[in-house]
Amino acid sequence: MPTDLTIHHQAAGYPVNGKKLKKLSNWLLDQCRVKDYNVSLLLIDDQEITRLNSHYRNNCKPTNVLSFPFAEGADESLATLPVKELGDIIISVETALKESIKYNQTLHERMSWLVIHGMLHLLGYDHERSESDERKMFNKENELLNKLNNYRRTGMTKLAINVDHVATIRQARGIDEPDPVSAASICELAGAAGIVIHLREDRRHIQDRDVYLLRQTIKTKLNLEMGANKDIIKIALEVKPDMITLVPEKRQELTTEGGLDVFSQQKKIGKVIDKMTAASIPVSIFADPDPKQLAAAKEVGATFVELHTGRYCDVIGEGNRDHEFQLLQEAAEAASQMGLRVCAGHGLNYQNTAPIAALDTIEELSIGHAIIARAVFTGLDQAVKEMLAIVRQANCTI
Repeated sequence: MPTDLTIHHQAAGYPVNGKKLKKLSNWLLDQCRVKDYNVSLLLIDDQEITRLNSHYRNNCKPTNVLSFPFAEGADESLATLPVKELGDIIISVETALKESIKYNQTLHERMSWLVIHGMLHLLGYDHERSESDERKMFNKENELLNKLNNYRRTGMTKLAINVDHVATIRQARGIDEPDPVSAASICELAGAAGIVIHLREDRRHIQDRDVYLLRQTIKTKLNLEMGANKDIIKIALEVKPDMITLVPEKRQELTTEGGLDVFSQQKKIGKVIDKMTAASIPVSIFADPDPKQLAAAKEVGATFVELHTGRYCDVIGEGNRDHEFQLLQEAAEAASQMGLRVCAGHGLNYQNTAPIAALDTIEELSIGHAIIARAVFTGLDQAVKEMLAIVRQANCTI
């Protein structure tokens, strides 16, 4: 990771959340357009920072933060080394805690400002150089703080609930209940950011009636999963969901088995996307974490990709799962850099969702079967809230 965090001191009763600080530091590197650089973040006590302040700044007292740019005072030969290092940020947790009390902040809020302040020093800003430099640094700090506050409000990974299997239970008896429309309302009230349904060609669960009623009743966002089928394309254009997700579809499969092969069907898929774009319906492609497929999705005009997490969820063995996770992580980053918005789903449950939710580039998870299955024992409202808690904890807002 670009940020190397070392904690040598924790304030009693005020634990520092190292994961959140690392995420903040990496976010700052990205915002300052130096995300390919490394930075070292060291948390110490007043005694140790006093020693450093005395030795390097000739000031024998504790301070809140010290910054040591990598190139400061270095031999010119270092410029030829194949490394990208910004330098070191050193923070006294004791002083930060005192300042947080003084300014009526949480410790993490104060630490966040100190990381921003220290990072700007590494980038060449210096409030002690002149009044104009002080204003320049002050303005940049405020700019980053405003972005950070906005990110904290909007950057949380969202959870969309697939209610297909409520309809599966209904269709098993061929009656009117349970109703996926009612289920969608419960999910929204429990905190879901959207509802997902898959209108299959064989109508094995969701029916046309469900699609039209859900469009009228959903208050958040309706994501219609569909194959590139002529009749279903017509329904989508009539209903106008908030987005569609194009998926592969086989009559004999129990559930969607893999990502859409966009690369070999670019002309066909491109025509569907053109129709949806003309109707102002954003399109997502359900894709395997394959760079070739992601590039093809971008080429045909998709707005989103939903990464297929099935292999990650189903693989046996910790090493194999780590490998699949790495593929998803790299694919999410690559898709984001292409300008695609990134979602993920398929097979996610209460045990394996957290690592995926923690990926910064993924903005929404689509989860269905695990939540509906858990609802049998806990109720749908509770099942949604329990999954939301996992997503929010894993997302760990900076």
